[in-house]
Amino acid sequence: MRSGNPTLNDKSFERQGQAYGRDTMTIDGTVNKAFIMLVLLMAGAFVAWNNYFDGGNVIPFAVGGAILGFVLALVISFAPKTAPYLAPVYAVAEGVFLGAISANYESYYDGITLQAALLTMGIFVALLLAYKTRLIKATENFKLGVFAATAGIAIVYLLSWVLGMFGVTVPYLHDSTPLGIGISAFIVVIAALNLVLDFDFIENGARQGAPKYMEWYGAFGLLVTLVWLYLEIVRLLAKIRSRD
Repeated sequence: MRSGNPTLNDKSFERQGQAYGRDTMTIDGTVNKAFIMLVLLMAGAFVAWNNYFDGGNVIPFAVGGAILGFVLALVISFAPKTAPYLAPVYAVAEGVFLGAISANYESYYDGITLQAALLTMGIFVALLLAYKTRLIKATENFKLGVFAATAGIAIVYLLSWVLGMFGVTVPYLHDSTPLGIGISAFIVVIAALNLVLDFDFIENGARQGAPKYMEWYGAFGLLVTLVWLYLEIVRLLAKIRSRD
């Protein structure tokens, strides 16, 4: 079993063993934790957003939030037992980062962040319904395809970052050409399909009787995908609107 999301995979639940009684992971509990993390993320975003439009410098917010979020994500991924304590902090850090990035996009393209947020939530709800009604099934081939595509995207982004340090730009990845827009649309689709795998692994965790703290871990993994999806949608919309 595979998940394109590196924070959620079959081994993540197996390593934690099983719990019994009221101390087991539940889907409802994971949903509640995910909601709490979304609230914390929005609170962090609100702070950075207001600072930007009040004339403040949000570069420290963007850089600090990104670095802290990355470090916390690594710690939580390797030590799931820390999720109840670190996942909320991760949500705030990512919120600060997203708030700074979103405000910058908003200054160039009025209304783009609201459009991206609504599209992200719409895709989330649509895929959740499709998963619950089994219109989309997380088969082994489906998981393998999404995992391979996600890994490929991660490699391209890593190469783009490394080459960018030497002044080399990866062709089309950041362009507003039809091909560049098509690439961004493809990445949005892959990011969205990762949600299906996240739903599947959270459901499996609850079915396997994972410990209660894994609810925070599952919510954290889901938030990782939502943040990625939102960022890719903002980039796609920005490319489209830059052509107007």
